[in-house]
Amino acid sequence: MRRVPQLITPLANRDLQRAWEKTYQDHRKKVQNAQPLVDTHPPQTYGHLHLKLKKLKMEEERLSVIDRENILLLRRVASAMTTRGQTDSSNNFTHRR
Repeated sequence: MRRVPQLITPLANRDLQRAWEKTYQDHRKKVQNAQPLVDTHPPQTYGHLHLKLKKLKMEEERLSVIDRENILLLRRVASAMTTRGQTDSSNNFTHRR
């Protein structure tokens, strides 16, 4: 009985090796041709986040209070200027000895 000479690597193993090498080469090509995927654009801005209506309303109210107080102060100063420095109350204080 004669034996058939055996190949060093079985046929199925050679086919698997070729498939692995082809897959590896395809992978290397994809890695070589890969483009960067980092997004360097700023995030999208929305108008309703920049326009703060509540803050604007609070600021407007604060300014109206300041304006009202300034008008009252101006009236007091004007009345003091027109009265020529007279006092509103008289002080009848006498020293006891």
